[in-house]
Amino acid sequence: MNGLALHDTPAPASWRIALPHTVAAVPVARALVRTALAELEHAADSDTAELLTAELVANAVEHTAGTGPIELVVELLPTGCQVEVHDPDPAPPGHLTVPHPAGEPDPWQEHGRGLLLIRTLSSSCGHRPTGTGKAVWFRLPVVPRQRRPA
Repeated sequence: MNGLALHDTPAPASWRIALPHTVAAVPVARALVRTALAELEHAADSDTAELLTAELVANAVEHTAGTGPIELVVELLPTGCQVEVHDPDPAPPGHLTVPHPAGEPDPWQEHGRGLLLIRTLSSSCGHRPTGTGKAVWFRLPVVPRQRRPA
């Protein structure tokens, strides 16, 4: 039989790229996510995916030591997308899945809103240990066609 059977689903597409441990990694990561999501007919919201990816990459660069690369993994799923950023620090990110005990970030401070954005705008997020540090991830659902801009 040629093609997919009705019960077969295509394997998810994924990208994995090593990024420099510098702020130059942020626009590269955003561009990869934008390009990956543009390939799908039923994609997650690209603007939100880019924003949250930029937050994860910026946090990995700012809060982990070392000069080795960080890694970006983008996986496109039938239900949306998952983005992971791997870094060399095994310590979990503070307050990613649980709000800060002191409340929301101070609106007058330059830092402190990235994890709040990830918690609020993603359908789920978290972190897991890896053999070389940790992976911090978020998921976004597919945006229905009628809600996407033309």
